[in-house]
Order: sequence, then structure tokens, then C-alpha cells
Amino acid sequence: MIEFIKKPNVDFVGKRKYAFMLSTVLVVLGIIAFFMVMTGKANLGIDFSGGAMIWGSFEKTVSIGDIRSALSREGFGDAEIQGMTGANVPPNSLVIRIKGETHATGDSSLADVITARIKKQFPDNKFKVDSIDDIGGAVGKTLQSQTRLAVLLSMLGILVYIWIRFDFRFGVAATVATFHDVLAVLGIYYVLNKEITLLLITALLTLAGYSLTDTVVVFDRIRENLKQFRKRGDFNSSVNLSINEVLSRTFITSGTTMLAVLSILIFGGQVLRDFALAMFLGVIIGTYSSWFVASPIMVEWEHRSPRRLK
Repeated sequence: MIEFIKKPNVDFVGKRKYAFMLSTVLVVLGIIAFFMVMTGKANLGIDFSGGAMIWGSFEKTVSIGDIRSALSREGFGDAEIQGMTGANVPPNSLVIRIKGETHATGDSSLADVITARIKKQFPDNKFKVDSIDDIGGAVGKTLQSQTRLAVLLSMLGILVYIWIRFDFRFGVAATVATFHDVLAVLGIYYVLNKEITLLLITALLTLAGYSLTDTVVVFDRIRENLKQFRKRGDFNSSVNLSINEVLSRTFITSGTTMLAVLSILIFGGQVLRDFALAMFLGVIIGTYSSWFVASPIMVEWEHRSPRRLK
């Protein structure tokens, strides 16, 4: 294996109390964000809140202010309008979002009504619709429920997998670390007032798998070193040694992953930007948690309820 860091000797276990304090802040922030999402007080995307999103482009240049004024005259003053640019994006492109179901539209969908009103307000400037997302409030609530179930089942699957491969304590530590990573990214997104969408949930589940992979590598080395426990010294030293032995591997894996994610964040366009940002934050937090959360939890548990130290 390529050694990025020659013979590292970082005292990860010795710094666990400081790491636990930082992690506590991140987890509390994530829990607050979770409850805000559940109560609908967070910045929910139309996936969860219901509403409509229209991607389209005008034939001639038109300002965002003029579009906003036109929609306000038609009763859609709460519309969110964002101009779009990019190599493969047509000129004069924009995205229009209307959240919730506060607009009476009769038998027509909300997106169709908005599109018709835009064409009415700009008769001399052709508006081409590229794509439409129209989600009712009931569907949004169903998606929320299914999302919660997907996250909980994934965490349960992680616990069972690590329990079978290692033991119950390893499984609990890995599950706590994964929950930590998911809640931390969710909390940061809430603080940044980013939209909570299905794309973010996809990123969080992807991060759960990534974080678990890194944690398993560390745990596997800990298990190997524990077989030589009496030769290696105390439990803390064995865990510290294990993390340091895979440090170069972790740096290389996380570094290359971050380069790929960073390229998507910079060049991927508006659609993938929030997904890439969540992945970027998650790789950093997931790497941190495999060093300062999952393994130190094992150390604390062993100190409070000795099993291997006997």
C-alpha cells in the first residue's frame, strides 16, 4: 500500500473528549434540524412540502424582476425564481418553484396553471418548458414517511451487518458513528438554510455507506491487532495503533473521493450542486468520525464495562 504519511503516531484516542464535545454539538444541531423537518419548519423542497417546479427558457432576454412582477399580478407572489447558466443550458433559462398547496387551480395542475400565466404575461416572448415537477401535499407527506423508514432501515442494516462481521459493540459504535454523520450533514444544511430534498436524502444514504466502509477498515485492523493484544500493550494503544496503521489508506481514499465530488460541485451545474455539497461535507465528517467517534466509543465502552481488558 502507498504510504501517504510515513509512520504516523497521532493520539486519536487521547483526544476523544474534545472530539466528543464537537460531535455532541453536531448531533444536537442535527436533531434540531430533524425535528424542524418533521414539523415542516425547515426549508423543505417540493418533494416534501408539495408544489411545483418548472424548468424553462424564454426566447428573448427577460429579467428575473419582470418575471416576479408578472407572477405576482397573477397571484403567485411567493414564487421562487432562479436564473440558470451553464455550458449545456439554453440561454434565458430559469427555474420557478411554488411550494405548498395554497393556490386554487381547479382541475389543472399547479405547474400547468403557472405556465399558462407566464405565457399570458409575456405574449411576445415565447416560453419553452423543458421539464415539470408537480407534487401534491399528500404525496409529499408519503415521501417524508418513506424517507424516515429508509433511513431507519439502513441504520438497522448497518448494526446487524457489523454485529455479524465483528461483534455487538463494534456494531453499536459503527451505527452511532453513521447516525452522527447523517445528523451532522443535515444540521449543517439546516444552518445554511439549504433545501431539504430527496436528492439530499440520497446523498445522506450514500454517505452512510461511505462512512461505514471507512469504519469497517479501521475496525478490521483493530480486530487484527487485538489478537496480539498482550504484545501490543493496553487497549487504548491497540486502537490508536490500528487507526494510525490505516491513516495513509484513509487519506488517499478520502482525498480522491473529495476531488471527484469537488469536480461535480464546481462543474456539475445547479441540479447537482446541493447533492455534491452534501457529499463533500459528508466525506469530511465521515473520515473524522471513523477516527474520533466510532473507535473512541469502543474505548469508552471497554473502560466502563471491561471485556477485553480482563
